Amino acid sequence: MSPPGASGPAPGSAAAFRALHHADEPLLLPNAWDVASAAALADAGYAAIGTTSLGVAAAQGHPDGRGLAGVRDATLALARRLGGRLSCPYTVDIEGGYGGEGERAADRVADLAAELAAAGAAGINLEDGLPGGEGLQLPDRQAELIAAVKERAPDLYLNARIDTHWLTDTPPPLSATLARAEAYLAAGADGIFVPGVAADEEVSALVAAVPAPLNILFAPGRHTVSRLADLGVRRISTGSLLFRTALGAALAAAESVRTGRPPGGDEAPGYARVQGLLGG
Repeated sequence: MSPPGASGPAPGSAAAFRALHHADEPLLLPNAWDVASAAALADAGYAAIGTTSLGVAAAQGHPDGRGLAGVRDATLALARRLGGRLSCPYTVDIEGGYGGEGERAADRVADLAAELAAAGAAGINLEDGLPGGEGLQLPDRQAELIAAVKERAPDLYLNARIDTHWLTDTPPPLSATLARAEAYLAAGADGIFVPGVAADEEVSALVAAVPAPLNILFAPGRHTVSRLADLGVRRISTGSLLFRTALGAALAAAESVRTGRPPGGDEAPGYARVQGLLGG
């Protein structure tokens, strides 16, 4: 609740987070992997913070995207530690929801969403990529998960991630992505996230066709914030980039100590490289 006399939603609330997707400038969302990184980013003045599933999983010694119970627990524990600590809203990456298989899968995903909302999270990312890179969830089934989450935690901003263009060299036609977006929005999703899309013409086509805030994963060397803003993107995520850059900087500093030379070449290891280190 806003203090007496204040206008607009409370700064760390779900309503404030939702409003950031409709502001004059797109929401630049840096992704943290622990309390220290989240607190530092909030202190640096970012309007909201996200978490990165790769960073959270890797910190526990697990690969990303496997739907592991240990990563679910670590994700929820981090969300609880962030609750009440940040001066801005935060949203949580929950992979595919950690619901597993079976009739109660949607209930388990909704249970997690409700726990995250109770912890203080303003939103979640829910992806339709199956654990272990085994293709995509059926659109109708993913829509069921989205509807279940929105029923249990209606105030959470649900960013529906569509993995048609993620980690593949041969994505389907954009029409397949748009069909999924339509189904997910009808089920109650608040925004659409299509990681892996980089070309201006594809971004523009998505912006024009999706009647909800579009989230794009920032691609170094391909994107600039100003260009994505011009194209109409409403949310720009950094994903695992900051976590991987921190790993690169740590390796460069360690090498500097070993060789006696000034640090240099702190290039971030790629997503696949980090996954490989963890057995993914």
